[in-house]
Parts: sequence; structure tokens; C-alpha cells
Amino acid sequence: MSQESAESDRTSDESGGAGLRCLVTGATGYIGGRLVPELLDAGHRVRCLARSPHKLRDHPWAGRAEVVRGDVTDADSVAAAMEGVDVAYYLVHALGTGDDFEATDRRAARTFAERAEAAGVRRIVYLGGLTPSGVPERELSPHLRSRAEVGRILLASGVPTTVLRAAVVIGSGSASFEMLRYLTERLPVMVTPSWVHTRIQPVAVRDVLRALVGGATMPPEVSRTFDVGGPDILTYREMMVRYAEVAGLPKRLILPVPMLTPGLSSHWVGLVTPVPASIARPLTESLRHEVVCGENDIVRYVPPPPGYPLGFDDALRLALQRVREARVTTRWSSASVPGAPSDPLPTDPDWAGGSLYTDHRGRLVDAPPEALWRVIEGIGGDNGWYSFPLAWAVRGWLDRLAGGVGLRRGRRDAAHLRAGDSLDFWRVEEIVPGRMLRLRAEMRLPGLAWLEMHAETDDAGRTRYRQRALFHPHGLAGQAYWWSVAPFHAVVFGGMARNITRTAEQAAHASGGTRTPPAP
Repeated sequence: MSQESAESDRTSDESGGAGLRCLVTGATGYIGGRLVPELLDAGHRVRCLARSPHKLRDHPWAGRAEVVRGDVTDADSVAAAMEGVDVAYYLVHALGTGDDFEATDRRAARTFAERAEAAGVRRIVYLGGLTPSGVPERELSPHLRSRAEVGRILLASGVPTTVLRAAVVIGSGSASFEMLRYLTERLPVMVTPSWVHTRIQPVAVRDVLRALVGGATMPPEVSRTFDVGGPDILTYREMMVRYAEVAGLPKRLILPVPMLTPGLSSHWVGLVTPVPASIARPLTESLRHEVVCGENDIVRYVPPPPGYPLGFDDALRLALQRVREARVTTRWSSASVPGAPSDPLPTDPDWAGGSLYTDHRGRLVDAPPEALWRVIEGIGGDNGWYSFPLAWAVRGWLDRLAGGVGLRRGRRDAAHLRAGDSLDFWRVEEIVPGRMLRLRAEMRLPGLAWLEMHAETDDAGRTRYRQRALFHPHGLAGQAYWWSVAPFHAVVFGGMARNITRTAEQAAHASGGTRTPPAP
């Protein structure tokens, strides 16, 4: 794209009106996935930069936004994505990705800042964490410290920058909400760390999104940080008490234990809630210090409509309503993908990655294909895995103890899946509605693993279920792992095939939609 065409493609309203061309990074994540439709509804055009564009394919807004492949650490892909862009949203961070996340965040932010200035981007908008006032940066948690550093890098880019800082974000599917929800619902008597007495200013996800959309149209002379919070300042203990009241639960007994450190409490949170310790630790560490807004200047540029910002109780009610109605559009686990984009797929021709072990199962089904598909798409979460529940539960607990995600992530939606969804300790790598579901394992394994389930009709018009488990071992440990669990495959995978087909047949019989397979 030439400079002339890029300039002509920009909105003629230089004061920052509607019709801006926006680049959104992190669109596969919790906030980014909700921001894109908000920007589109505001009349802006949106381009999403994603390492795995197919994960955005099934979002309701996918047909309205442009999606390009790239990574924020790759200068060339960032430069290409910035062409013709007015506003660039930086919504990525390395939460729970390893010990070198600060260096990764720093490198990515510098790349983004440099390419934005070179492309003539008119504004950068970034969502970071609210840092406590009066606390030296060296005493902050590593993740809060890194987020603060990213904000400084973007502000120093030479491009007018809006840095929004929020503490606990309350919305259906957010990590903070699910941590609060499961701690309160599962533990009528709670032994808690001392941080339950820390004062916090939570904010509804709707108010965060409103500030992000409004941040795009700030005057060019504005380049600074803004604190974003709701109207309530509460301790975490008060938040749990009020959650119980809003959710209609009996009163909870909360017993603080001062010696429970953030590190220990993150493991405790990991055992009780779907949020793994690797994510819970930065969340709990950020609660050691008071996180309360020091100013509310955002209202000068993004005036709140009547009824906003939402109070804590109202934010909880909306989040719980979304959960109960199965309308959770994004979850905290949306972007939690430990596998590298370069990892091979089980569909790679001639399998360039070495050994690939497989377990095949197939059965004829006395039910229409659509009945079988409903069972396949509904697998996991509360529906379980249709075989040897104890074995799945033990595998989930072992994964949690090893620092993995375990089974508790559940599902975003009780009935429907889309590419990129987390599903217990799997990730939806590919889905062909009505026909095929492929899951990629995210549990701790000495190799790569997939599980495929197919609903098919054969040449004789019969419904057939086909299942395939695949494992690509890494080294001797991977070989040993496969052969150590191979004797259990008949019980686990064989039982899964039998029970999935039986469930589909029972559902079809109940609805009068059975069909008897012709004789082979």
C-alpha cells in the first residue's frame, strides 16, 4: 500500500471522529475478543493481528473484521499490519508464559512502538494494570512491574498514547471473576491469605471496554496514563461476602491466615478454582498492595452515560446472568496457548515431526449424524469425557500438581464450540460443524497429543462414529509415557467411543429420531 493510498484511506475527520482504521492485537484474548465488536459497532474499521487467525474464524464478528497473521515480536508482520492504521491497540502480555516474560514483553512493546511511529499511526491505546501509589516499582509483582514498563515504552514512542490502568476486572469469563466466583461458591469456610484485607477498586468489563473505545478518539495532544475503576472500593474479603449475597449463597466464614504467602496462596487458588497457579500467582501477587485509582480524569475524554460506571454488585449480577444464560463470549483462557505456532499438526503431509502413535476407534451408530454431533460438540466440562471418570479426574489432578491447567477450565459455552476455545485441558484446534472436532492437549506431557472425533455417513447411508487419539513423543520420556499408558487405552478410549455412541442413540430414541443401520 502506497503512502498516498494509506493517507487517503484514513478518515477525513482528523479530530478523531467515527470511521477510524483500528489495529487490535490480542483479539484472541479475553479483552481483545470483546473490544473488536465494540469498535465495529462504533463505526470503526478493524484489523486484527493474530498468530493463529483461524481461532477468530468462528467469532460472530469475524466477517466484519480483517484478520492478518503475525506476532508482536516480529517487526515485519507488525509493520505490514500497521499500514493505513489510525489507532493501534496493544492488548497482549506474557501472563503465565515463563520466567523470561519480562524480556518478551519489553521486546514486543519496543517493536510495536517503533513500527507504529514509522507507519504514522495517530494513537496507541494500551490496557495495563493499576499499580499502587507510593510503592517503589522494585517491590511490585513481576507482572505489574512488566505492565508498567510496557506503558512507559509505548508513551515514549513518539505516538500519542492512551495508557489505561485497571485493577480487578469483573465480567463473565474474566480470570479475576472466576477466581472470586469459585473461591466463594466452593468454600463455605475459607482459610485465606492476608491479602483478603487489601483495598481494591474493581471495575466492570463494560466500563473497561467503553474506556478503550473512547481512548481512540482523544485529542492528539493527550498522551498519558488514566486510572480506570468502578465506584466501589472494597477489600477482597468484602468482595467475597458481596458475591455470596448477590449469588444467593449462605453467608461465608472467612478466616485469614497471615503466613499464607502469595506463592502458597496461588497454589491454593489453583486447586480450588479453574485458574491454574501460573495465572493465579500474578493475580494474587498484585493484591499484596492497595490498588485504588489515584485520579478519574478519564471522564473528561470519555464521559460515562447514565448508570455508568457500574457498581460492583451490578457487575456481578450481569456476569452471573451471562454465565447462567451460556452467553460468555470470551474467557480468560482464550489466549492461554502454551504450544508454539511452529508445532506440527496431525494433518501435516508425510508427518515431518518423527514418530506419531495413534489409537483408532470406530462404531456404527443407530442415530442420525446430527444427534451424534450434538454429543461430540457437548463433550467435556459438566458433561465429562464419557469414560472412566476417575481416570480423567486423576489425570487432571496430576496435571494441576505439575503446574498444568487440569480439568477445571471447563467450557466457554455448554453446547457450542469454536476454534480456539479451551476445553478442560484441551484446546479446540479445528472444528468442522456437524462433522469433525479436533482437540490439542494442553496438559503437561512429554510430547504433543491430539484427540479427533468424527460424525460421518458411510456409502451405505449409515451413521458412523470415528475417533482417533494421536501422540508425538519428545525423546525417551515421550516413548516411555506412551507405552506406559497404552494398556489403558481400551478402557479410556474404547469406553469413550462406546459411551458417546450410546448417548447419541439414547437421545435419538427419546426424540423419535432413530435410524437403524442397514446390515453390513
